[in-house]
Amino acid sequence: MCGIAGQIDFHQSCQARPEVYQAMQAALRRRGPDQEGLYLTPSAALVHTRLSVVDLTRGRQPMLLRQGDRELALVYNGELYNTPELRAELEALGHVFAGHSDTEVLLHAFAQWGEGCVERFNGIFAFAVWDARAQRLFLARDRIGVKPLFFTVLPGGSLLFASELKALLAHPDVEPRLDRDGLAQVLLLGPGRAPGSGVFQDLREVPPAYCGYYDRGGLILHRYWRLTDREHTESFPETVEHVRALVLDAIRRQLVSDVPVGTFLSGGLDSSLISSVAAAHFREQGVRLQTFSVDYKDNKKYFTAGKFQPNTDSDFIGPMADYLGSDHHLVVLDSEELADALYEAVDARDLPGMADVDSSLLAFCKRIKPHVTVALSGECADEIFGGYPWYRDPTVREAYGFPWAQSTAWRAGFLKPGVLDGIDPAEFVDRHYRATLADTHLLPGLSPLEKRMRQMVNLNFQWFMQTLLDRKDRMSMYSSLEVRVPFCDYRIAEYLYSVPWEFKDYQGKEKGLLRHAMEGWLPEQVLWRKKSPYPKTHNPTYLQAVSRRLREVMDSPSAPIFQLVRREALEELLTSNVSNPWYGQLMTTPQTIAYFLQVNYWLEKYKVRLV
Repeated sequence: MCGIAGQIDFHQSCQARPEVYQAMQAALRRRGPDQEGLYLTPSAALVHTRLSVVDLTRGRQPMLLRQGDRELALVYNGELYNTPELRAELEALGHVFAGHSDTEVLLHAFAQWGEGCVERFNGIFAFAVWDARAQRLFLARDRIGVKPLFFTVLPGGSLLFASELKALLAHPDVEPRLDRDGLAQVLLLGPGRAPGSGVFQDLREVPPAYCGYYDRGGLILHRYWRLTDREHTESFPETVEHVRALVLDAIRRQLVSDVPVGTFLSGGLDSSLISSVAAAHFREQGVRLQTFSVDYKDNKKYFTAGKFQPNTDSDFIGPMADYLGSDHHLVVLDSEELADALYEAVDARDLPGMADVDSSLLAFCKRIKPHVTVALSGECADEIFGGYPWYRDPTVREAYGFPWAQSTAWRAGFLKPGVLDGIDPAEFVDRHYRATLADTHLLPGLSPLEKRMRQMVNLNFQWFMQTLLDRKDRMSMYSSLEVRVPFCDYRIAEYLYSVPWEFKDYQGKEKGLLRHAMEGWLPEQVLWRKKSPYPKTHNPTYLQAVSRRLREVMDSPSAPIFQLVRREALEELLTSNVSNPWYGQLMTTPQTIAYFLQVNYWLEKYKVRLV
């Protein structure tokens, strides 16, 4: 993977400001430490930092393609998983390739099909192509939103874009301003954020499945794909075979690399399936798969079984590694390391995030990077196959509002009077919820259950899943580790959207359809193991560590958090025994304390100006 950035300016010469683009490039260096490139013309600056994964010598960027008097320049962050098919089709049309990178295939695909190329791609991507003759820029982002792409249009009309917010903020004409809408997102929706929002004032994100052009007339983006409801005509056995074929193909396509590849292995269904398919693939090549697991110091000692987590991952990781015959690496994190990494996680995300759910992944990826450059992870299977409790518990499923964020009134209680300047917290959250429901594609005549299940999928796709994908991308790329997500293959999402809930809930098990479809790939005790959430620490020393740090913040009268939050509310958070969920089951009291630590650090570190 890589970092991309750039500016299109029809009024001032980009060639006169190389130091600006070098600063943006430096901000993205962790995403791409292997190679750097800069393309400068009077109207266009394209910036690239490369993490070399495929065609290490001939995949450099910005990549140029000249056809007669036409010159195209590309910067690209991502991976195309149908490169062989696209290349063969383009060669049949007369295109000639110098190397074997997907970057070159993508550029030729744009040259051949223009904006229609994105509908042919199976992959994860964010890219920009400058057409020097036409004097216009094409921007695109993958269907699911795995790879990020932020932008802003400056007051003079110039367009800036970048993989991460920090690269936009490195430009001298961009200020870290936070208006009331952004503030409401951080305090009422965070760590989620509204689709297309960059939280900072005037900073936006190209939404998933959007593309478009920028020229002298401005920026026009349009949606090229969405989850579309279709009549499901296949029988249950046919659906099982279809799912099995899709999942196997998605995983195998994502194992292509010219550098070492490993897998995350939690002992749960999703990562174990990916690891099993990957192990078999590499075994055929005489290579032993490397697998990686994370745990926490003394976690088993303090673990208490509950409704959402009946057992620990550690009971299953060892048997799975033995089953796979993998070269397994166990990373054990302690409470102080988790707490210390909270601030670095903000540096990675450029926003307050999922507290130690972020910082643990950041620390985990840091330990993985010395062994492999690419890893596969199981994100998004729960959103697509209906694995979360809010899909399956009728009471939670039918409750009005975002199922992972039923805490608006509690959140609002932390705010100082007048801080949102007239924004009503309940109405603000409700407006975003209703807009997402309105954007859900439904066939007429659906039963109430099927209608609600499609709404739930779309709610998760546009909100909860995006938060997890942000986390995955920023925490991994901070250590220059590429993490691929096979369950985000758009073909799986597209097909599963219309599959009846009774199929998905086979035998009354979460992700029952997926389990049944993948029989034979896992030991029975893992294949049918009850879902367990992402592992977090149960060690009480973590609560003590973050509480101590928040006390230290509260001892400083000038702490920026007090511009927004009541001191008494933070005091109550530290002393109350009541545990309220801040954001789903993974963020309760310790993580809420940690979130306020991240907010305070972010306001201070990024010199955020409230407007």
